[in-house]
Amino acid sequence: MTWFLYLLECKNGSIYTGIAVDVAARYGAHAKGKGARYTRSHPPRRLLAIVEYPDRSTASKAEYAMKRLSAAEKRSFCLQRAGLWSVSLSVS
Repeated sequence: MTWFLYLLECKNGSIYTGIAVDVAARYGAHAKGKGARYTRSHPPRRLLAIVEYPDRSTASKAEYAMKRLSAAEKRSFCLQRAGLWSVSLSVS
């Protein structure tokens, strides 16, 4: 089963990193305050990046590595990948 690593920019400017099988559904849960504890108090503004992985194990390892990066490094990663994918999920 395909898993995805995703990065969200929160309304306060912070970046949340997670994994999911269905990123659109997971984003919706975060936006409704039903997602992770962090995004309940820091609602998402927009989706910054999605990266596909072949299985949960690989996605989890990538999530762990991504969470060790600074916010600036995560933003740089997202900018480098910007031309490689497109998603139209955002919250006003």
